[in-house]
Amino acid sequence: MSDAALLPRKTEAAPVLDLPAVNRDRGDADATSLVQWGHDTFGNGLVLSTSFGIQSAVMLHLVTQVVPNIPVVWVDTGYLPVETYRFADELSSRLNLNLKVYQSPLSPARMEALHGRLWEQHDVESFNRYDRIRKVEPMQRALADLQATAWLTGLRSDQTDHRKSLDRVGQQGGRYKLLPILQWTSKDVYDYLVTHDLPYHPLFDKGYVSVGDWHSSRPITADDDNERDTRFKGLKQECGLHLPQSPEEAASLDSSSL
Repeated sequence: MSDAALLPRKTEAAPVLDLPAVNRDRGDADATSLVQWGHDTFGNGLVLSTSFGIQSAVMLHLVTQVVPNIPVVWVDTGYLPVETYRFADELSSRLNLNLKVYQSPLSPARMEALHGRLWEQHDVESFNRYDRIRKVEPMQRALADLQATAWLTGLRSDQTDHRKSLDRVGQQGGRYKLLPILQWTSKDVYDYLVTHDLPYHPLFDKGYVSVGDWHSSRPITADDDNERDTRFKGLKQECGLHLPQSPEEAASLDSSSL
C-alpha cells in the first residue's frame, strides 16, 4: 500500500444532484465512463465495496483502472469459505487494492452464544438479524469512517427482483450509489474476465454461481429458477446491504418503482 493510502482523506460535502437528469444523461454511459464521472463528481468521497464473490474481479479491476487508490470496503462476516479468503488475498495483491476490512464488533462465538446459530433457524427474520449484525452494521460504519458520499457497487439488474428496479445512479442512506455494470449480462462479465485475464472465484468450478457465507451458499442445481435461490436457503434474495435503510427510503423506492 502506498504512503498516500495512509494519509487522512479530505472529503468535501456531496453535491446535490438531480437524479432523474443524471440518469437521463448517464443511463447509457459505458461502465468506465460512469466510474470516471463518479470520481470527477465525488473525488475522495467515492468508495468501492466488494464481497470477493464469484465475479468480483470485474469491478475491482474496472474501477481501479480509473481510480487506482480508491478505498475498497470488504465486510468480513467471519463465516466466509476458505476459498474466499484466499481469493481475496490473491486479488488484493494482484490489483494492489487499498483494502479496508470491516467486521462486526460481535464475534461469531459471542453472537452464537447470545442468539444461537441464526442461519439454522429457517426463518427470514433470523437471516435478517444475522445480516444486520454481520453485514449491515459494519458496512454503515465503514461508509461513515471513510466519509463516503458515493458508493460504487457491482449490482446487476438480472440478479434479483429488487435490482431490476434500480437506476445507474441512485441514493441509499443519504449517499449516492453508482452501478456501472447494472445492465451487463453474464456474457458481458465473462468477456471482461477473459479479455483482462481475470479469475472467477474458485468455487465457480464447483457449481457456485453466487457465494457468500459458507453456511448460506450452495452450488446451483437443475431445480433452481434463479441463481439467488442458492443463497439464504431460498428464503430471500438480498442480504440487506443494498436495501433501503429507513422507512422513508423504502417509501421512496416503492413509489419510484411503480
